[in-house]
Amino acid sequence: MTNATTTNTTTLIRPEGWAQNLALVFAATLLLTLSAKISVPFYPVPMTMQSFVVVFLGFAMGPRLGGLAVLAYLAEGAVGLPVFSGTPAKGIGLSYMLGTTGGYLIGFLCAVLVTGYLANRHWGRSYLLTALAGFIGLAAIFAPGLLWLGAVAGWDKPILAWGLWPFLPGEALKLALLVCIVPLAWRARG
Repeated sequence: MTNATTTNTTTLIRPEGWAQNLALVFAATLLLTLSAKISVPFYPVPMTMQSFVVVFLGFAMGPRLGGLAVLAYLAEGAVGLPVFSGTPAKGIGLSYMLGTTGGYLIGFLCAVLVTGYLANRHWGRSYLLTALAGFIGLAAIFAPGLLWLGAVAGWDKPILAWGLWPFLPGEALKLALLVCIVPLAWRARG
């Protein structure tokens, strides 16, 4: 058994070759784009499902393939495709990525890598470990997001009030959804 096969057996998706890997990466970028474009009315701010999809991709695809998918998604956005939330209305390409949400986009890559790493260590098979891995993944999105927001907007601004507190209810709901779905997906896969 090769190392690549060993790594793939610890994630929900087991690709069989480069063509399947390419198809999965492409499908993941489409899923990320769709999750960015659908806004759910939620209090206190509208909610997209991007952070849910990013963390789920870590569980499902692992750090290598999931990381490649998020890098491809970021590259699509960097070249000007309107794949991000609020694009094209709020700008496109690098100008959008260097704005106030740029750190959260960096956080997507951090989150898929850390969640995929934890998934490779079987953290998605129980409810408790899924909750912990999901929380760590979401924190990996918000940490660089808040740091970037403070650097761009200025540290004299209410960074936590703008970039964290309004999103916590939605993130709690997404975490609960991950905890329900991921262990059940493992059981269904057998």
